[in-house]
Amino acid sequence: MAKRDYYEVLGASKSDDAAALKKAYRKMAMKYHPDRNPGDEQAEAAFKEVNEAYEILKDEQKRAAYDQYGHAAFEQGGMGGGGFGGMGAGGFSDIFEDLFGDFMGGRRGRGRDGRSRGSDLRYNMEISLEEAYHGKQTEISIPSAESCDSCDGTGAAEGSSPVTCSTCAGHGQVRAQQGFFTIERTCPSCHGQGRVIEKPCPSCRGDGRIEREKKLSVNIPAGVDEGTRIRLSGEGEMGMQGGEPGDLYIFLTIASHRIFQRDGQNLHCRVPIPMTTATLGGDLEVPTLDGARAKVSITPGTQSGQKFRLRGKGMPIMQSSEHGDMYIHTIVETPVNLTKRQKELLREFEQEGKGKHNPESEGFFSRVKEFLADLKD
Repeated sequence: MAKRDYYEVLGASKSDDAAALKKAYRKMAMKYHPDRNPGDEQAEAAFKEVNEAYEILKDEQKRAAYDQYGHAAFEQGGMGGGGFGGMGAGGFSDIFEDLFGDFMGGRRGRGRDGRSRGSDLRYNMEISLEEAYHGKQTEISIPSAESCDSCDGTGAAEGSSPVTCSTCAGHGQVRAQQGFFTIERTCPSCHGQGRVIEKPCPSCRGDGRIEREKKLSVNIPAGVDEGTRIRLSGEGEMGMQGGEPGDLYIFLTIASHRIFQRDGQNLHCRVPIPMTTATLGGDLEVPTLDGARAKVSITPGTQSGQKFRLRGKGMPIMQSSEHGDMYIHTIVETPVNLTKRQKELLREFEQEGKGKHNPESEGFFSRVKEFLADLKD
C-alpha cells in the first residue's frame, strides 16, 4: 500500500517551521497513543505512521530530501531512517522525550555535568512615590543557600570527590523497556545528578550548600512603576553540589501617597479652591514631587472637577530624559461659618443675579421641567 504524505500524516504543511511541526506531531501522537487506545490496532498503526513521519521531517537534511523527492528519497537505500523500527541511535526514546519531556522533568534545568541549577528567589519591596520619582540605592538582606566553603560546593568531604553513579553510568536517567516503549526516568540512586557522594561533607551533609543571610545592593531606577521587576542575575539560590545559582527577582510595589495619585507616567492632584478664586480667577501654588512649587492660573468661572495641566511635572519616564504631566483637579469649596453680614451679601448677590450666574443649574432645572411636562402629557 502506498504511503501517505508525511505532512498529511502530521496534519501539517510544508511551510510550517520546526516549532509548528513539533506541535502538530505532539497533537497526533497524543491522539493515537496506545495508552489512550488500548487494543485498537488501527490506532497503533497510525501512531507508528505519525512517528515515522516526524522522524523524517524533524531532520533538516531528511526533510529537504523528502520535499524534493518524496518517499523515493528513502527507498532502496536512500538516506535510511524510514519506518518505525529504523529510527537510528536515539530511536523511539528520543521521540518519547520530545513528546513527554515537559511532564517528566527530563534533563531540563541541569547543566551538561548533571548539576542542578539553583532556584530563583523572589523579594517583595515597597517604596514610596518619592523614591519611585527620584530613584533609590538601597541594601537588602535575604536568606539564601550559598556554596559551602568547606567542600567548595561539591558536597564531598575533604580528600574525596563525587563519583559517577553506577546505576545510570552518569547519565542521570535510567531506561526501562515496556513492550515497544522505552521509558526514561530520573535515576533513583543519584536523583538525576549523574554522580553520588560516598563521603558527604560534614558541614553541608553532602548538599554542597549552607544557609546564610547575604546583603545585596539594589539600584532602583527613577520612574519605576507598580509591578516593576528587577532581576539580579546569579543572586538566587545556589545549585546543589556546585550547580550554578538561580536569579533574584525584586518585585516593586508603590505605597499610596497622601497628596498625589499616579496613573502611569502622569500624576493627579485634587486641589480645593475658594469660591471667590473659582469665580474671579487667580493664581494658585501647588506642590510637585521634585520638591518645588508650581503656579497654576485659575480662569474665572472655574467649576469643580475642571483640570489644569502642568507639562513635565509628572513621573520620570524610564530610560528617557522626559517626564509625564501633572493634572490639577479643582474642587470648588463652599464657604462655611459665615458671619451675618457675609450671609446678607450672598443673598443680595443671589437676588441681583436671578440665575444669570448659574447657567448649569438653570439648564438642569429647565430640562427637569420639560421632563415632568412630558410625563403629564
